[in-house]
Amino acid sequence: MTTDVHEFPALAMIHTVPGIIPAFNELVGHHLPSWRTFNMLDESLLGNTIREGVLSRQTMRRLATHIWSAVDAGASAVLVTCSSLGPAVDAAVPLCPVPLFRIDDGMAIEAIQRGSRIGVLATLATTMNPTTRLIERHAHRMGRNVFLTSRLCEGAFDKLRNGDRAAHDAMIREGLASLVGGVDVVVLAQASMANALNEMSEASVPVLTSPELGVLHMSSALNARFRVQESVQS
Repeated sequence: MTTDVHEFPALAMIHTVPGIIPAFNELVGHHLPSWRTFNMLDESLLGNTIREGVLSRQTMRRLATHIWSAVDAGASAVLVTCSSLGPAVDAAVPLCPVPLFRIDDGMAIEAIQRGSRIGVLATLATTMNPTTRLIERHAHRMGRNVFLTSRLCEGAFDKLRNGDRAAHDAMIREGLASLVGGVDVVVLAQASMANALNEMSEASVPVLTSPELGVLHMSSALNARFRVQESVQS
């Protein structure tokens, strides 16, 4: 007897970088096996943000359109995997009819639990401010004092976009080496940076990436929410 896939709730993932889609499919399959997924890709959301140097109102509105399109397509939850769009996700949460997640929440919370001196490494200037503000907001909510040190790997994202992942990853490892001596933990501000750790020996401090921590944070929230709903319905 086969199971109808429509019996499983659907998670929509909205991406701006195509190369990270397989990794997210694998993570969700592992941590949320009772969910089916579908992916939505719009590289222009990030491209326009990089070109304009700021997350514009138009881009925020366009992301909201994608989120509502995902809901209309049957999504029971939505994950946005681009950290640069984090503030737009926050703005949409109060209006979204299904649970909506930004990928870096889990990483920010874990970093605060690991130490008060937090290094933030990014390859895009447009991601640095959303990430640091997110950490500060969670720290305030958790009653913790944090001290942030930021490093920008200038030009690394261009290398990745042009297909030179090796150069991109090497620049990240170089930036990481400049941070580890003065912090308790380092966060990699973008999901696309996680691959750089694969060819690196263990760092002297924890180095956190957003994909798995973000999916774990989301899965915990979704499992709790749907357990409550099942309890109410029974």
